[in-house]
Amino acid sequence: MTGTLYLIPNRIADTPLSTALTKEAIERAKTLSRFLVETAKPARALIGAIEGHRPFSEIEIVEIGHHPEREKIREWLHPLLAGQDTGLISDAGCPAVADPGADIVRACHEVKIRVVPLVGASSILLTVMASGLCGQRFRFLGYLPIEKTQKTEALRNAYRASLNDETQLAIETPHRNERTFEDIIAALPESALLTVAQDITGANEWIQTATIADWKKRQVTLKKVPTVFAFKAALEAR
Repeated sequence: MTGTLYLIPNRIADTPLSTALTKEAIERAKTLSRFLVETAKPARALIGAIEGHRPFSEIEIVEIGHHPEREKIREWLHPLLAGQDTGLISDAGCPAVADPGADIVRACHEVKIRVVPLVGASSILLTVMASGLCGQRFRFLGYLPIEKTQKTEALRNAYRASLNDETQLAIETPHRNERTFEDIIAALPESALLTVAQDITGANEWIQTATIADWKKRQVTLKKVPTVFAFKAALEAR
């Protein structure tokens, strides 16, 4: 009998474990002795926060990196095929959602290994929930291009897609939050709606939605913390 791959969400801010995982997910994580992780340090912090988990000397932690090598995936699945349950943990949020893991999950399906997603925090879904924008249709763009001309083109293309009442979401490296905010303000029409969600679930959580015109009137200084930007055309622009 093969083992099961459990997808374990990680915290998305420096907060108690209960903000990232349900009680049931925590109890399941306690039973595991093997983990595939994006990088070891954040995974160890999560595992170490689980009260009653076995000591690290009894745990196998395998780093898969930010871009898992395809030729190694089959090797990582061998213990699962032999019956050992395994957890998959990304650095923050849900594995395989804006984070590594999808290739491993797909490989599990190919060889009939059971995959179980555990409930936990997702900055993308929490932003959609808190934005007031369309939650029926939304698109995650990932990281926007760094070069300004390419970023402006990507933003305008995304805005055109949002005319179909489709929310567009993007994330950014914290030290580029201010620049990306300014580029979004410059690229979108004044009637467009923009949500800025900073430090979601954290002590300094800040989520605001306003039109581009309103944002231009504000004095805004964004913190260098994980941030999600969400935007769409106003309904009257359709």
